[in-house]
Amino acid sequence: MTTFDPLVTDPAPEVAPAASTPAVTFDSAGAALLGVLHLPAGSGPHPVVVLLHGFPGNERNFDLAQALRRAGYASLVFHYRGSWGVGGSWSWGHVLEDAARVVSAVREPEFAAVHRLDTTRTAVVGHSLGGFAALMTAAADASITAVASVAGFDFGRVAAGCRADPALRASYVEMFDGELAPLRGTGGEALVAEMEAAGDAWRLTGLAPRLAERPVLLIGTGRDAVTPAPVHHEPVVDAYEAHPVRRLEHHVFATDHALSDHRVRLARTLLDFLGRHLPPGR
Repeated sequence: MTTFDPLVTDPAPEVAPAASTPAVTFDSAGAALLGVLHLPAGSGPHPVVVLLHGFPGNERNFDLAQALRRAGYASLVFHYRGSWGVGGSWSWGHVLEDAARVVSAVREPEFAAVHRLDTTRTAVVGHSLGGFAALMTAAADASITAVASVAGFDFGRVAAGCRADPALRASYVEMFDGELAPLRGTGGEALVAEMEAAGDAWRLTGLAPRLAERPVLLIGTGRDAVTPAPVHHEPVVDAYEAHPVRRLEHHVFATDHALSDHRVRLARTLLDFLGRHLPPGR
């Protein structure tokens, strides 16, 4: 008897409709966001996982999208405004707006019918900036079933540090300036100023009351200079446990910011989490 493993097992050839990978677009404030939808084999309807990439989007998590598809989830990867050839200008606020727009759009009746999607079962999963956006999006939309943040960046905490320490602020301006090649309409100074203006409204610890009754997965990274776990992961875990967020799951992997040597473990952890809280139909 063959054991099905979504990391290594393709769907049976007789399953119809076959798996497919249509390019899709979503209008967000007049910009056409470019996406790739990974549709599983079978008639569905399939639960949907929206994958949110980080800043500026070098790691797009297509390995996770493919594993999720093989496991029976429709998985979507897309670019935000002002990035990688998409129109409009880049800002943190636009990322949040675009994430909310796409999560809403995949559940619109016409789009869901064409792509065999289950509009009642949606998860949002993000990495780094995307982890921040995933938690913020889920906190603002109670109809999202489950949420996962991987090496999530706590903008509110960093903003407080930048306001208190000019040297730290300057280091973030320089860091953001160094990542602008695929982006348009912004700069390091503007990005730090936007973060500071948002302040505590963008602290991930403050989202606990709005996530209290939903499954939340937090994965920290132990060899990470971008989102070190003591700054970006552990305080969020402590806040969610204290509230409590009743279905919180959390891990720290001994890896770098991109989880370069933990991609299989990351995929298995995510599939296990979603399988318990958002099981796909067979």
